[in-house]
Amino acid sequence: MNIPFLDIWRKRPAADRSPLAAAFDRDPEGVGELLAECELLRARAQAAGVRLDDTPRSLVAIDQLTPRWRDDPEELPWIGNDAGLYLGTVIVRTVPGAAWQVWPGGRPVVRLASGREIDVVTAGLDWAVGGSPELSQVYAEAAEF
Repeated sequence: MNIPFLDIWRKRPAADRSPLAAAFDRDPEGVGELLAECELLRARAQAAGVRLDDTPRSLVAIDQLTPRWRDDPEELPWIGNDAGLYLGTVIVRTVPGAAWQVWPGGRPVVRLASGREIDVVTAGLDWAVGGSPELSQVYAEAAEF
């Protein structure tokens, strides 16, 4: 996989910019592809027989997974992070005008055409820890704007 922005990770960014934010400025599509990987979530979903095809329907399926990760304090934040990035990926790929944005500190968010920003990572972590809001619910709210 050719990811041209990775060389930026080796250079020190400006003090107020994270490496991800600097990479996003240079290659937003490449960063979007990187954010869409969500390897751990995809592996857990596949093991449960759920196919993640980057559609809203797959978010409903993820919401129905048995939350075994809650028993593993080391896996919990990783699943939550992946769930948020997957949610963001689905929004960006299916909601007109939605796009990834990276805050200067490095936090990826989704900006809707209306200008509203959704902190998808926080939504994913909340879902992983407590089951709500459901990922499909966050998507539905984003699709309304």
